[in-house]
Amino acid sequence: MSTFALLGTGDDPTGPRPPTTDEANRLALTRFRNYEAGGRALTITVPGTAGRLTVTGSVDFRTRTGYGVLHGTGRDSSTTGLIQWTPTTVRVLPMPDAPATAPATPPASGWSTRPLQTSGSSLDTSLAIALNLAADRPDNPQLLPQNGATWLSRTTLNGHPTDVITGPNARGTTTTSDTVRYWIDPDGTMYRVQAALASDPQPVIVDFDTQPYAPVPPTPDATPAP
Repeated sequence: MSTFALLGTGDDPTGPRPPTTDEANRLALTRFRNYEAGGRALTITVPGTAGRLTVTGSVDFRTRTGYGVLHGTGRDSSTTGLIQWTPTTVRVLPMPDAPATAPATPPASGWSTRPLQTSGSSLDTSLAIALNLAADRPDNPQLLPQNGATWLSRTTLNGHPTDVITGPNARGTTTTSDTVRYWIDPDGTMYRVQAALASDPQPVIVDFDTQPYAPVPPTPDATPAP
């Protein structure tokens, strides 16, 4: 469970406000930091009227593939199992008694495969957002404030001091969105992203380093991004 504590001192201006040069530089670096890392462990919390979904696993930002365990809260066991995904495909293996973490080697059979939906699905939109939280070069720190990046607050997230800043829209472009919030540490490493969903009134939350990173195994029908 993530916990927050306000770090701001009397010298810290209250948000919202334009980011300082240092804050804009760290925001510009944050997606590149994920690309530099190659992959990271994460937990994706997906809202839904039928109950919350949680994906616990890892994303390989170089090949743009994800793998983990899918659990449902307030849902039947049909939403529990293993999940693999790419920008175009979602593969699910139902497991009523799914483990807390995905096995290093996925089972070879029992998977159902479908296209990743580009709209209308909170789960698929959330999976796509997770894959898009990396870029092979930093963003332009001068353009981010011009496009509306805003510093909101300073907090501690799971022991990490972070600034909360609105930033790139999490859809794979550099457009800034006031509905996407990044929790970024002094090095520019992101520890949380919260993004609004068109398909649900509640946002998706992506938390990083929630468990040890496990390499993402190859997905048979995955095609690495060019």
